[in-house]
Amino acid sequence: MALPKKGSRRIVVDGVEYRRRVGRKHLCCDFEGGTLRYVAEEAARPGTTLVVETGRRVFLDPAPVPDQLVLPGEVAAGIRAARSRGWTPAAQGSPFELDLSAG
Repeated sequence: MALPKKGSRRIVVDGVEYRRRVGRKHLCCDFEGGTLRYVAEEAARPGTTLVVETGRRVFLDPAPVPDQLVLPGEVAAGIRAARSRGWTPAAQGSPFELDLSAG
């Protein structure tokens, strides 16, 4: 499933344009202290979505601003790591999950 354009941000990694999004529905849990996830996909040819688990705990009070939770450099590093582990963003298929949590 493609990311909605509304609320997503553009990022260019190694000359390829991607869209990324962080939001409450991308938290792994619906309760206080869940961990943060973000998603990305290639902008020109959306195919397999990348889902990255950061392992960082998120506290929802006060409500965080999603773009302040994950910086562009972290997203770029996640995209590079996923590409090196076999993510092919233009291919169709189930979301590619990448766990970058420590330990």
